Amino acid sequence: MTTQDQIKDIVERANALRGYLDVDRRRVELEEDEIRAAAPEFWNDAKRAETHMKKVKENKRWVEGYDKIKSAAEELELAFDYLKEGIIEEAELDAAYKHASDMLDEIEMANMLRREEDQLGAVLKIVAGAGGTEAQDWAQMLMRQYMRYCERHGYKVSVSNLQDGDDAGIKTCTLTIEGDTVYGYLKSENGVHRLVRVSPFNAQGKRMTSFTSVFVTPLVDDTIEINIEQARISWDTFRSGGAGGQNVNKVESGVRLRYMYKDPDTGVEEEILIENTETRDQPKNKENALRLLRSMLYDKELKRRMAEQAKIEAGKKKIEWGSQIRSYVMDDRRVKDHRTNYQTSNVQAVLDGEIDDFIKAYLMEFGGEA
Repeated sequence: MTTQDQIKDIVERANALRGYLDVDRRRVELEEDEIRAAAPEFWNDAKRAETHMKKVKENKRWVEGYDKIKSAAEELELAFDYLKEGIIEEAELDAAYKHASDMLDEIEMANMLRREEDQLGAVLKIVAGAGGTEAQDWAQMLMRQYMRYCERHGYKVSVSNLQDGDDAGIKTCTLTIEGDTVYGYLKSENGVHRLVRVSPFNAQGKRMTSFTSVFVTPLVDDTIEINIEQARISWDTFRSGGAGGQNVNKVESGVRLRYMYKDPDTGVEEEILIENTETRDQPKNKENALRLLRSMLYDKELKRRMAEQAKIEAGKKKIEWGSQIRSYVMDDRRVKDHRTNYQTSNVQAVLDGEIDDFIKAYLMEFGGEA
């Protein structure tokens, strides 16, 4: 049964939101900005208008989120009074408490995603590790997991590159994911994912271990300026594979972008290679490849900032990019995150895209540091 102290805690947390989300200021700004957006000349400068509307959308999200939680907290107090009067059952009060608590958890977690890059979409690349068919099958399982997660949250997903495995699965794929705060949530998936299972590809039925790397970078939009040196770009074209269509293996619609990136601190150069086979339109694929390049360059700048911050705050725990982060052990029915120690026995649900609890555990522990 929900207690009076639990209800008091919900009300206090809801009231605290008004202060640390600065709701009153956001509400005034939202009203003023919506008036400006209604002006006839507003869209004369499209880029400026887009930046303005992005701010409107963000303030509206926080104000509406607070209003919903405030309303849920008031309904919870009312439900408690109704219970004392015998108008409702305990189960209805418990349901009202869970509804308000879940909403508070969600907005408090979202409040941790304050950085510019957290608000962006994401580019998620999956690369099968050594191990042939077994690792490639695991890579495809992870691809399905993330696509199901995105479907569950209403994110728009497109596959910008996909290389099939030799016998099963995939060698690599790149997913472009669009939606609010996608990078803020999915940055927790960056690292090596380990699968332990009795292999369906092994005649002796041996227990096998496979590794697949997941790389997550912010998907930049037109409001973010990224300097690309055109002289450092070179292009190749190739024939896209895939099913159907008269131009399959006839038209070189696939593009391969090579960019010689020079580290501004060390002067060391490295080649960035991006392939895009998303459409049958070569110019469109070039445009998509450039967008992915901008995202990768933006990510490199973020890592430079993180490295500088790590030097200043050397005593803080640092989350290493590319480290092993999670194990999926099929026999033991266990998925465990090695950074937070959060684990669940519902392996199938996780593989079906239910990874919210892992993301929440990561943000609650490391969100403040990020």
